[in-house]
Amino acid sequence: MSRNESAQHVQAVPTDAGEARITWFPATTAAGPRLVLAASHGAGGGIEARDLRALAAALPAHGVTVALAEQPWRVAGRKMAPAPKTLDTGWRGLWPALAAPGLPVVAGGRSAGARVACRTAAALGASAVLALSFPLHPPGRPEKSRAQELLGAGVPTLVVQGGNDPFGRPAEFPPGPYELAEVPYGDHGFAVPKKSGLSEDQAMAVLTDAVTGWLVSLG
Repeated sequence: MSRNESAQHVQAVPTDAGEARITWFPATTAAGPRLVLAASHGAGGGIEARDLRALAAALPAHGVTVALAEQPWRVAGRKMAPAPKTLDTGWRGLWPALAAPGLPVVAGGRSAGARVACRTAAALGASAVLALSFPLHPPGRPEKSRAQELLGAGVPTLVVQGGNDPFGRPAEFPPGPYELAEVPYGDHGFAVPKKSGLSEDQAMAVLTDAVTGWLVSLG
């Protein structure tokens, strides 16, 4: 068990959508934390996703406290995510606890969680948005674009996208006021095929390096 994993703690948070939960991974630098990365999960899984766990393991050593947020539907054990409006309600209810340390908060999430972060960032006062596997469109339905959610975030934004994500490959993303980093060969969960020559650890290193560099650039 790493120093960071041993220091983590879990906080229950009441929201208007039900009880949510935050697992905190405190910064491990001598100077203490300089910001909080608050990241939620997608509609098909929880905070055990490989990208969220990789960030929770890597970022505390760079002065970033990571808060992995579980939406009420996951905490309640339900298998189906609710409507976007309800997801936004849950996230807004989590925000006071995420902001309680008094640090700048980068709103993040993967897939549906990335959409929530984009939709609510400006109103909540997020300092930036980290969108992991942003679902630009449903698989095979590029005409059903969700680009306006991303373009409307209103704060500095980094998208980290798998090169083979069926919900939107990097080349499909429109020009906009955001940065985009690619995990080569990655699918929607950033899994990479064996024939790619990349291991999962290498793919996660691409992701964590991109996020770390971007967070440093925010100041």
